[in-house]
Amino acid sequence: MPPPATLSASSSFTLLSPPPKLSSFLPNPHSFHSSTRYTPFTRLRHSPSFTPRCAVIEKETPETEKPETFLRESSSPTSVRARFEKMIREAQDTVCEAIAAADGVGTFKEDVWSRPGGGGGISRVLQDGAVWEKAGVNVSVVYGVMPPEAYRAAKGAAADQKPGPVPFFAAGISSVMHPKNPFAPTLHFNYRYFETDAPQDAPGAPRQWWFGGGTDLTPAYIFDEDVKHFHSVQKSACDKFDPSFYPRFKKWCDDYFYIKHRDERRGLGGIFFDDLNDYDQEMLLSFATECANSVVPAYVPIIEKRKDTPFTDDHKAWQQLRRGRYVEFNLVYDRGTTFGLKTGGRIESILVSLPLTARWEYDHKPEEGSEEWKLLDACIHPKEWV
Repeated sequence: MPPPATLSASSSFTLLSPPPKLSSFLPNPHSFHSSTRYTPFTRLRHSPSFTPRCAVIEKETPETEKPETFLRESSSPTSVRARFEKMIREAQDTVCEAIAAADGVGTFKEDVWSRPGGGGGISRVLQDGAVWEKAGVNVSVVYGVMPPEAYRAAKGAAADQKPGPVPFFAAGISSVMHPKNPFAPTLHFNYRYFETDAPQDAPGAPRQWWFGGGTDLTPAYIFDEDVKHFHSVQKSACDKFDPSFYPRFKKWCDDYFYIKHRDERRGLGGIFFDDLNDYDQEMLLSFATECANSVVPAYVPIIEKRKDTPFTDDHKAWQQLRRGRYVEFNLVYDRGTTFGLKTGGRIESILVSLPLTARWEYDHKPEEGSEEWKLLDACIHPKEWV
């Protein structure tokens, strides 16, 4: 499975030993909450009683107004960084408008923050609406200096190589939406872009960049036409760029969202990719944009069809059990979430992906052949939907 890639919580810290891999500084596929400030690595005294810590936290700075850009004034508006930021902020506006319109009652609470080391982000959450229990859509644009230990861990550099701090840039949009109606599916999507410059004492080293992200569906009940529609939109977005993308990224998604201790997937998949840089950069920027723009047409028609479907207490109880699986994956296997928790990051940003409510029953097994069993079977045995 691919590295989950996170930039941790929206906090600043001094990284201590042992360092995470470089991929751990990328935006999290499930709950993008990046505003971490990295300060130089601190040597530790050798002591038999010492227990290494991951981080010392400084909080991000709340802001009252959104800036036009989180980039420095010297940044070119035609750069990939600037165009990616423009894309994710426009996608945040578009998705939030569509979600609020479908809800009809709820409104998004917005938090804007800046990062002392460079950049900032915008978090938006709609909670306890008419349709959504919780819907979060976050963007983050952060940059600064990465500790050399993280760079060496990722690049496999020899132990005697001691590159200086590595300048980095990371930007992304991430969202999770949990509807109230058990017949309406949960959605997650995340798209991100990452760069590193040459280490400060290795100016000849090449700049590196890559894209990551995906969109996936997690229903409690299967409606074949809904899942086929969702996957068809993902396939259409992929096929515009490369016919190999959808089968490759669909399998990647099935493999990534795997709950090992349950031997089942979190949901019914979609697409997922990471560390993607083996294609033209402009093409991949366009691909990420197409994927982000496909979220509303892939998801909102399903919500409009299912949000008012009558349901029973038993239907709701099954949805709550599946929500429990969602929680298990995010807290046990989503290394972005766990990294943020271990480094003491901003808890509201880290856990924005979790539902308001969930349920765990002892040794629950759905009756074979039931609608609940069909969903579980599809999570155990991934299907080809299109």
